[in-house]
This record gives sequence, C-alpha cells and structure tokens, in this order.
Amino acid sequence: MRAVVIHAPKDLRIDSYPDAVPGPGEVRVKIANGGICGSDLHYYHHGGFGTVRIQQPMALGHEIAGVVAAVGDGVTNVKPGMRVAVNPSKPCGQCLHCQEGMRNQCLDMRFLGSAMRFPHVQGGFREFLTVDATQAVPIADKLSLAEAAVAEPLAVCLHAGKQAGPLLGKRVLITGCGPIGALMILVSRFGGAAEIVVTDVAEAPLAVAKKLGASQTVNVANNATALDPWRAGKGVFDTLFEASGNQAALRTALDVLRPGATLVQLGLGGEMTLPINTIVAKELQLRGTFRFDPEFELAVRLMGEGLIDVKPLITATMPFENAVAAFELASDRAQSMKVQLTF
Repeated sequence: MRAVVIHAPKDLRIDSYPDAVPGPGEVRVKIANGGICGSDLHYYHHGGFGTVRIQQPMALGHEIAGVVAAVGDGVTNVKPGMRVAVNPSKPCGQCLHCQEGMRNQCLDMRFLGSAMRFPHVQGGFREFLTVDATQAVPIADKLSLAEAAVAEPLAVCLHAGKQAGPLLGKRVLITGCGPIGALMILVSRFGGAAEIVVTDVAEAPLAVAKKLGASQTVNVANNATALDPWRAGKGVFDTLFEASGNQAALRTALDVLRPGATLVQLGLGGEMTLPINTIVAKELQLRGTFRFDPEFELAVRLMGEGLIDVKPLITATMPFENAVAAFELASDRAQSMKVQLTF
C-alpha cells in the first residue's frame, strides 16, 4: 500500500508501506479521509516541534476515518464494512496515570504519527491501517467520513471545555481561530455560553468564526484597541480559551478577564513569560489541557446526533497523491481552515 511519509523538512513523499494483517484484537481499516493537523505541518516545515524531531521516515496523520476491511480473532465491537473514526491514542492501560483514570497522560502512550518516541509511531495517512479494535469507533449512518475525521481535534476541544468547567451563561473569549479555536466556538456554543468573542490576526478565519456562531469577531492586527469594550472595571470575560500559542495574545486577554476567571491554554507556541502579578491579583485560574480520552467517543456521538456540525471547517479536500500541494494549502491561513486528504 502507499502512505504519505515525511523524511525531512519539506521532503514529503508517497512511499510504499507494509500492509499488516490484523492479529487477535485488531482491525484493518481502509482509510478514506485524513485531516492535516498543525503538528503535521510542523513536521512538514520544520521536521518537528520543540525538542521533538524526526529521526526516521514517518507516515504522518492522526485525524482519520475509514471503513473496516478485516478483523482479527476475538473482535466483536466492529465488523467488515462498518464505517469508523480511528482514535489515534493507544495508552498502555498499566502505568500509574492510566490506573488513575488519566489515560491521556499515559507514560507509554502510542499516538499515531508521533515522533515523540523512537522508533516513531507511524501515522494514519495511508491506504490501510491496522489498529487495536478499541481504537475503531463506529459512526452514525448520517455522518460522513469527512466529518468523522474531525473527531480527534473536536475531542481535544471537548477536553479543553471540560478543563474550563461549566460554560452555561458564561462570556467566553477565544484567542486564535485556527481549526482548534474554531472548534472551541462549537464546544462553547454546545456548552451554553452566552457570548463568544473570537480574535485573530487574519480575516479569513474570522469569517469562518462568524459562520460557526461567534457573537463577535475581532481582528487584533488591524485594531490594537479592539478589545477595549470588554475592559470595563477589571474585565468581563468568565473564560478564556487561548488557542494561538502567542504570548501577546495571552497578555492582552488577561486584561479583559474578570477576577476569578478561568484561562485554558490550548495553543503551544513555545515558552512564555507570564505576568504572574496579574494572575495572582485577579485570582485567575490557569489550566492546561492535553489531548483527550473519553472525549473521542463523545465527539463521534455529538456529531452523529447532529448536536455539533463541523462541516464548515472542512475547506478543501485533495487526493493523497497531491499531499505536497495539500500541505502547502493547509499552511495558507488566508485560503484554508481544515484541509483533508482522501485515500
């Protein structure tokens, strides 16, 4: 079979890859759709992110969905022909954190398309993928495979929403409107937020934000004082989802958060210098959020029941043979939100 494989920065190839027969407890999935994530773009442009670097050729991709082609012995949750979203997380189930119910913090996590460990965990941008049966989550008949491939980033945002606590009636600020910031709009709406204000430095993603239900959008590149209406008193927002990873965005947002507000940091852009005095004086609650666990199945269910609609995020779909062009398009925020490959 063929796969989309990164060899070095800007060296993305369509390579021949082994096609594993499913063993006991495993399923073989014919991949249909795969979304290009920000981490995939980091591998493509820079060969990694932070201290993580490609040390061997690695198939990319972890936002994937397809059709079960074969099952191994003992598999009862799915059968050939079933359409599934593939959960890219495979926690060990045995370490301290797995036993504590924090499987997203697993000490021996195998996450598709990740160079965090060596040998790397090969990703899902390939024609066929064999995974543990527990990673294949059946989808509703009315849900497209393109939508199902958005389950992973939606799960990330559902976990971030859980970290924030109740959103019912809250005033929410989202800084950064890439795919994660955009999905946070949907999660905030689903959670019952009363007001959702979204900021970015480009008009194209803000236009998508309006379609997704943002109350107001603000281009902070064009107007440095655009957030002034929300500075009344000590600030008015109850919750901040910081999805840009930009220190300037975080610093500006702190000024419009009300005392006791909750800040959830999703964006990763490197180390930041935090204004600790502001965080302390306003008694802000700073919380991290990392991947997901039960939220993956929740994401599939919410989309399947029509409670969350991710279709406006999918701005382009291209055959995987044109992966380089697709990655370049996904890198252009003026033209794309979520670019998917088809297999």
